[in-house]
Amino acid sequence: MSWRDTLQGWWARLLNQGAEEVTPLNLRRGRLGEKSAQIFLERLGYRFVLANFRSKRGEIDLIFTHEGCVIFVEVKTRSSEKWKRPADAVNWKKQRRLSRAALDYLRTLKNPRVAFRFDIVEVILSRDSVVEIRHIRDAFRLTAPYRYG
Repeated sequence: MSWRDTLQGWWARLLNQGAEEVTPLNLRRGRLGEKSAQIFLERLGYRFVLANFRSKRGEIDLIFTHEGCVIFVEVKTRSSEKWKRPADAVNWKKQRRLSRAALDYLRTLKNPRVAFRFDIVEVILSRDSVVEIRHIRDAFRLTAPYRYG
């Protein structure tokens, strides 16, 4: 990559021109997956609360409420299931980060006495369009040693 290419890329980002070309493909796909998951869950009657909650200890893609329960949603978007299911990427380390972030979110609400769960939504893409969405309810529990309530 020449210095001119680097400079052009920098200017494009600075001026926010050609944002689609500058944004990496995996980030664009991730945004598409999250938006698709949000619409999917809203159609199931879930009430959208927040997207991309961040704390020092982790991030939660989507937060919903449904029938008195707070639902923390991890969205996994993939263009192929050739090797494994997208939900398989939510290993114990990821579950721990999600658990910590969920507790941080509840702390911002002054620790209400509320039921909550962790769901995973798998979004499968083909040529940047959604082919399939799968919702895994109660995909995992709050990881040890964390407790709530």
